[in-house]
Amino acid sequence: MDRIRYLAPKIDKLLAMFPVVALIGSRQCGKSTLVKQLRPDWKYYDLESPDDYQLISSDPVTFFAMETGGLIIDEAQQFPEIFAILRGVIDNDRKKKGRFLLTGSSSPNIVKGITESLAGRIATVEMWPFKQGEFYEKEFPYLYKMMTDETIQPKDFLQLQPRLSLDQTMNVWFKGGFPEPLIESEQNKEYYKQWVDNYIMNYLGRDIRGLFPKLNIHNFRRFLTLLAQFSGHQLNMSDMARALEISVPTVKDYLDIIHQTFIWRNLRPYTGNLLKKVQKAKKGFFRDQGLLHHFMKIKDVKQLRLHPVAGFSFESFVIEELIRGLQATMATQLDFTYYRTIDKSEIDLVIEGDFGVVPVEIKLNSMVKRKYLRGLQNFIDDMKVDYGIVINTGKRVELLTDKIIQIPVQYI
Repeated sequence: MDRIRYLAPKIDKLLAMFPVVALIGSRQCGKSTLVKQLRPDWKYYDLESPDDYQLISSDPVTFFAMETGGLIIDEAQQFPEIFAILRGVIDNDRKKKGRFLLTGSSSPNIVKGITESLAGRIATVEMWPFKQGEFYEKEFPYLYKMMTDETIQPKDFLQLQPRLSLDQTMNVWFKGGFPEPLIESEQNKEYYKQWVDNYIMNYLGRDIRGLFPKLNIHNFRRFLTLLAQFSGHQLNMSDMARALEISVPTVKDYLDIIHQTFIWRNLRPYTGNLLKKVQKAKKGFFRDQGLLHHFMKIKDVKQLRLHPVAGFSFESFVIEELIRGLQATMATQLDFTYYRTIDKSEIDLVIEGDFGVVPVEIKLNSMVKRKYLRGLQNFIDDMKVDYGIVINTGKRVELLTDKIIQIPVQYI
């Protein structure tokens, strides 16, 4: 049975506000399944199907003259001209909402089409592989409603209840969230590794080769493998360039490509604290930790917990879980950064939105020593924010200070 995705209510609301909603995200994260679930009675066209591509691309003006609404168009980036044509169709009946659902896997083409042709007419929603609660079919965590409520006080978080067991969280952390291998591997353990191997080959051979035909695929594959060593760290472009024997500009181009195709997340430094000198290097990580663990040849959760990459991987997993949760809400002006000062005061994730600023520290242990809270407390004091959060593997929600809340990872 197809799982319900946390983004579904948000997409429904946006379809009531805009003529078009575009759902963008990595391949195989469940976009097609979701849009069909949301609008089962709409006509569905897949632009990766030769027949559907031919039907629409051969005479798009006539096609949209006949099909004025109630349409799902999958992998819209395959026919970039579609965005300019849709603009005319929408403007012929500007007040009519909820007419088209688009999906796209390759961000550069679809984002360009949206920004150049459909600005003001479209809502864009980013989708992701399973959040941990989606795989286990749990209700959307109440945490995100609280985080986006400006009136919430630290003690209010004590009412939170766990959605999952720690073992369930560890399973999704280790395997990542791509729906098909996660579900199938419950019955067939060999399937998971085969799927991930083929996913990487298809990503390189189809998406990257198609989008960037002049790219050296061999170098790019070596780059992906090397990147596993840097995931979760501040990025030293010169070190990466030397290791691959390529130029620093090429490294920057490669990072931009994997960020735009939803495999990697570049996290900018937070620069809002004018009282401190901050480090301004980018930080980055694989968005799906299952891909990272595959590149690192980590075989199971036990090996992962003992591996040198464990802390960085867990931090990246939690950051993605929080981002996915917040992106499923109707909060606006969302921004995600990290914070590190010259004197090594550090915050793993700084969340900003129309609700304010929330700093988050992430620890792969169940107990937090008070000395590790100093950076978080300094940030709270400097920026005069209401509270900060520590995500770890503890057993329960606790107030560590009057403004710092411990929330175990299985609650998020």
